[in-house]
Amino acid sequence: MMPELHLPWLELSILLPLLGACWLCTIRNPERARRFSIAITAITFVFSCGEWIDFISLKTYEAHDHWDLISTLFGRNIFVVDELSAPLLPLGALLYFMTVLSTLRTKVNRFSFSWTLFSECILLATLSCREPWGVIALLSVATIPPWVEMKSRSRSTRAYTLHMSLFVVLMIVGQLTLDLSTSVFMTTVAGAILTAAALVRTGVLPLHCWITDLFEKVTFGTALLYVTPMTGAYLVMRLILPIAPDWALQSIAVVSLVTAVYAGGMALIQQEARRFFCYLFLSHSSLVLVGLELATSVGLTGALCVWLSVGLSLAGFGLTLRCVEARRGRISLAEYQGLYEHTPILAAFFMITGLASIGFPGTIGFIGTELLIEGAVDVYPLVGTFVVIAAALNGIAILSAYFRIFTGNTITTTLTLKARPAERIAVLVLAALILGGGLYPQPGVESRYHAAKSLMTRRQENLNRQTQITNDWEQAPTQQDYQNRLTHENRPAISTMLITP
Repeated sequence: MMPELHLPWLELSILLPLLGACWLCTIRNPERARRFSIAITAITFVFSCGEWIDFISLKTYEAHDHWDLISTLFGRNIFVVDELSAPLLPLGALLYFMTVLSTLRTKVNRFSFSWTLFSECILLATLSCREPWGVIALLSVATIPPWVEMKSRSRSTRAYTLHMSLFVVLMIVGQLTLDLSTSVFMTTVAGAILTAAALVRTGVLPLHCWITDLFEKVTFGTALLYVTPMTGAYLVMRLILPIAPDWALQSIAVVSLVTAVYAGGMALIQQEARRFFCYLFLSHSSLVLVGLELATSVGLTGALCVWLSVGLSLAGFGLTLRCVEARRGRISLAEYQGLYEHTPILAAFFMITGLASIGFPGTIGFIGTELLIEGAVDVYPLVGTFVVIAAALNGIAILSAYFRIFTGNTITTTLTLKARPAERIAVLVLAALILGGGLYPQPGVESRYHAAKSLMTRRQENLNRQTQITNDWEQAPTQQDYQNRLTHENRPAISTMLITP
């Protein structure tokens, strides 16, 4: 029997933003909607933290929700928390809370709080779902809010619609192929199709243009919340890692590495802040994929650590740019802005989050980056060099952007540009987590190592089971003999195996 959480944390954290989204649809006052959104996202964050603490107290690999009404309806545990997803849920809830909290009153008319709460519900449901078709359905639904915002702003949706449609179709075709597969070859084909879906979602070269298009046509907050949780990496962990062979994962890692270096170079030459952030994020998310697809315990541990650190640091980095943009409009990097004297707190936080994203010593990203490089070198010695090059390019780009935005000029204004109290709270909370995780990294690294070991063990069990079932299929003279063997040995066919960690 799977252990049970003491309280229904998962259901509460999923249902609360959904109910809040429905309620906010009836509120016409944007400022009132903002206040209610702050309260709802804060309570959701508390519930997600309660889930994490409750899960840690059980000292188990996985657990299902208390009461678990959804599982009762479907007859199986759909929403489950395990060592992989346990810290991702509070991270996702924190990103939404900080984004809503730091939204200035001047932007409330452009930022949809109801769709934001709906997106949070879908994200938390995705991160707590381990059923393949459930993950596919939720990731498909998650593509709707950005599309709706583009249409409401009368912007072209062609690039976004094309890429997201391809993403959804590849997921469905890949999972159907996997369910119908009866050989290792068919399973590999299914894994390749699912991998292509993940690469579209994560924006690996040359399928990255939809991300730059998204940042250009929706509000910064919406784009930030859609990409920074890195649900494409979650798709890789749930649906691809358990079935793909080592050579396929390592080949994909090389493609991701090329994207990381390319995006780092592109971030250096951008003249607009949003595009700069977009390429910076692409480089970091590709480095996460490099570690996830190395299929080694050290590399996977580093990737899981970098996943958390990049999600936290780049979200804070993006929120800083969003706050500056709320004061100055779209930020140009072609000239010096000289904003340090007016916004010293935002300038300091810009530097902290930027350095944390590249693994600067003393920040949350340092240990994860070191483990990622070590794991990459163990598989391909040359890969470690390119990981360092990508990190160096990102570091140079961050410093260059800092000097362009905050130094080199003196501006005068009749309006105050200082950080508001809500922005200061967001800055202090995220800075404390980034520096605290860097100064005391042991709990986080230990948790990610246990998750990586469990994922690798279950991956190997799945691969061995697939090989054995395929051998039985090839040796059985008829389909009926094969089914009789399965019944006699009480072993599931490939099409019925749950490919979950």
